[in-house]
Amino acid sequence: MSEWWRGAVTYQIYPRSYQDSTGNGIGDLPGITARLPYIADLGVDAIWLSPIFTSPMADMGYDVANYTDIDPCFGTLADFDALIARAHELGLKVIIDQVLSHSSNQHPFFQESRQSRDNPKADWYVWADPQHDGSPPNNWLAIFGGGAWQWEPRRHQYYLHNFLVEQPDFNFHNPDVQDWLLSTMRFWLDRGVDGFRLDTVNFYFHDKLLRSDPADYRRKAVPEWNPYAMQYHIFSKNQPENLPFIERMRALLDEYPDRTMVGEMGESHHAIRMMGEYTTGKRLHMCYSFEMLDTAFSAAHFRQQIEEFFTDAPHGWPCWAFSNHDVVRHASRWAAHGANQDALAKQAGALLLSLQGSICLYQGEELGQTESDLEYHELTDPQGIRFWPENKGRDGCRTPMVWDASQRNTGFSTGKPWLPINAPQMNRHVAGQVGKADSVLAFYKQMLALRRSSEALQHGNSVFFDTAEPILAFTRGDNVLCVFNLSPQAQTVQVQGTLDMALSTAAQLSDTTLALGANGVAIFYVTGDVAVA
Repeated sequence: MSEWWRGAVTYQIYPRSYQDSTGNGIGDLPGITARLPYIADLGVDAIWLSPIFTSPMADMGYDVANYTDIDPCFGTLADFDALIARAHELGLKVIIDQVLSHSSNQHPFFQESRQSRDNPKADWYVWADPQHDGSPPNNWLAIFGGGAWQWEPRRHQYYLHNFLVEQPDFNFHNPDVQDWLLSTMRFWLDRGVDGFRLDTVNFYFHDKLLRSDPADYRRKAVPEWNPYAMQYHIFSKNQPENLPFIERMRALLDEYPDRTMVGEMGESHHAIRMMGEYTTGKRLHMCYSFEMLDTAFSAAHFRQQIEEFFTDAPHGWPCWAFSNHDVVRHASRWAAHGANQDALAKQAGALLLSLQGSICLYQGEELGQTESDLEYHELTDPQGIRFWPENKGRDGCRTPMVWDASQRNTGFSTGKPWLPINAPQMNRHVAGQVGKADSVLAFYKQMLALRRSSEALQHGNSVFFDTAEPILAFTRGDNVLCVFNLSPQAQTVQVQGTLDMALSTAAQLSDTTLALGANGVAIFYVTGDVAVA
C-alpha cells in the first residue's frame, strides 16, 4: 500500500460555507463539486469534508442522526458519489468526518435506548444512576457548558453528553456499539472515500467506575471563561481502552488500499505526547491537536512542537494546521505579529507548508482570510450563544467562502447566506487575487508547488538551529533550509553554505548576511553543510 498521506496537504471544506448550488443560502455537495477544479489548481493532495450526514444540526452536523446517508441540505448519496468521482478524476483524495463518540439525540438508537433499561439498545449509550441526593453520578463537565449528565425520567437515570445535551455519548464498552460503528465506516469505504477525519478521537471510552475528574493542577488565578478547562479530564476521556479500538479501525482500513485516518486530539494536557501514542504502531496514520491552533506565536513554540513530537514518537506522524472550523482564523489570531495582513498570511503559509508532517489548510486560508466579527443575533454556534461575549463562538471562522465580490453574495449563493459575509471578508475574494503575482493566493500556489516538488519538504527530518527570537531556522532533509523572521521588525541573520534561493518574501542574501524584512521568509536549496546564527 502507498503512503500518499505522509507529507500530503489536505484542504478542509466546511460544506455549509463553500458553494451553494440551489439558492437556499447553504453550501452543498454539488456546489463543492463545481469548485473542485479551483482546489485541484491550488496544488493540494486531498480534501476533507466536515460532517455531511443526516442531522438536526444542533451542532452543525456533529450530531449525527443517520450515519449512512447525506443530510438533504447538502444533497443526496448520488451527489456524494458524483463528488467522489470528480475529485478522483482531478487527482484529489476525499476524506470525510466521522463523529463516532456521540450521536444526535434524534438517532433512532438513542430514542430506543432512552425508553427503558431493558430494550435492545438500552446499553448502547452511557447511563448511570443518580447519587442518593438525586445529583449526577460525578462531577464531569460538558465542553459546551454545564454538567455532562442529563436526566431521563423514563429510565430514572442520567445519560452522558460530553458536548451538547443533544449529543449523547455512545457506550464503547459495549462491543456491539464498536461493531456497528465500524460497519458505518465500511459503508463509506465501499463507497470510495479515501479516509476519515476522526472527531474527538480520545473521547470514545469513559471510566467504567465513573470516578470524578480532579481539578486542573495548573490552577488559574481567575476562573476560565469555560469551567471545562478547570478540570484535568483523566476519567471522562483518554481511557486506555481507546487504543485497542483504534487498532480495530486501522485493521478495517488496512483491508482497503491507500486509505488513511487522521484523528483530532481534543486534549489540553500532554497533547503532543498523546498524538505520538495514537500514531505509533497500527493505530492512526496521523493525528493533530490544538497546539498550533492557539495564540502562541514564537520560534521557540513552533520548534518545541516539532521536536517534542518526533522525540517522543519517532515512528508516529503528525498533521499540522494553523486554522480550522473550531478556532479564530490565524490571520486574525496572530495579527499583532504581522506588519500587515498579507505579510503575515504569506509567512504563515510558508511556515506551515515547510513543517515536518502532513498539513491541513482551512478554506480561505489561501486568501489570507480573516475572522468575521458577528453580532449576537447572527450567531448559530451553541458555544458562542452560551459563552457570549467572553467567547464569541466559532461562527466567525465559518462564514461563506468569498469567490467574487462583484457578484451577488460574492458568488457563494443567489440567496441570503446562512451566515453574513462582511466587508473585511469580501475584500479577500478569489477573483481579486487570481492572476496577481503578489497576492496571497499566488504565494500559496508557489509554496504548495515547492513542497510538492521537494522530497525533503514532504518527508525530510527537521534539524533546528539555535537562533534567537524572533528567528526560526531549520533544515528539512539534506537539501532545504528554511528561515523565518516571526516579527514585524526587520532582522538580519548570518548564513553560511552553498545556497540557492527557492522562494522568499522580504528577504535578501548578501554574502553571508540574510536580511529579512517584516515577516520575511527565505527558503533555500542547499548543497553540503549549512550554518545559521
